[in-house]
Amino acid sequence: MKRRVLIGYSFLFIAGCTATTNANNNSSSQLSKLPKNLKFAVTDVSGIDELKRDFGEFSTVLEEILNTEIELFPVENPIAAAPALLSGNLDIAFAGPSEYLILHSRAKAIPIIGVRRKDYHTIFVVRADSNIQTLAQLKGKTIAMRKIGSTSGHIAPTSLLIDAGLNPKTDYKTLMLDNKGGKALKAGEVDAWTISSDRYKNVLESEGLSEKDFKIILKGPELPSDVFVASNQLANDVIETLRSQMLKNQERLIQSMLKAQANRKYVDSQMVIANDADYQTIREVYQKIGQDSFIK
Repeated sequence: MKRRVLIGYSFLFIAGCTATTNANNNSSSQLSKLPKNLKFAVTDVSGIDELKRDFGEFSTVLEEILNTEIELFPVENPIAAAPALLSGNLDIAFAGPSEYLILHSRAKAIPIIGVRRKDYHTIFVVRADSNIQTLAQLKGKTIAMRKIGSTSGHIAPTSLLIDAGLNPKTDYKTLMLDNKGGKALKAGEVDAWTISSDRYKNVLESEGLSEKDFKIILKGPELPSDVFVASNQLANDVIETLRSQMLKNQERLIQSMLKAQANRKYVDSQMVIANDADYQTIREVYQKIGQDSFIK
């Protein structure tokens, strides 16, 4: 009896080793398809120093996972990333939902992996002592937004203001203040501030502000994932390898992103397979605000 059990365990051990060997061989076979060098950009990070600061650790980990060199490729803006992807001078870009639509329409960029941010919504904030309680009451007021084209800090909030009956061209004034909107609101330079919910507390902390000085008057619907896209010049099997390896190693990749203070918005995020249809809601927002020609 003991001999039969021992033989049984031996077969299990051999089978397990064979399965592990096959898995390793499959992984090695996949990685062998990758180019020796992949150029990587982040659409809202300009300058090589900022790119190294915010995504240097990520690129190092991605390089280890893929066993290929990752070269940081700074771009001035999301639009500049489009021709680089289209020509094959840039291989991979990381973009927000709004930027993704630009890259998809102008460069036929292919979505690889989405990064689903926890609690990713647009919020509108006013001073704690403000009488403003609804977006409709922002008529004739000044609103701090993040920057032109930002999904949560420009495109989505503009859509919400239109839903509240306000005309973006005539009913309120907009100031693009990036992360300085909170300070401007506290100082009385603006009447309201819009930002993503997952960035809100981090910005308050980094700018030396307190939650007690503000109140949130509206939280919008959940927004789509940020997304890694590939140049359509890359072969399909290369893109599939990138997708499978990033999913398989998502914990390491997300943790490497969190090394940079600017990426704290990705705490508790999850990598998911990205599809173009996931971003239809943002297309509809562009149409609503009369900017759909920008993504055609």
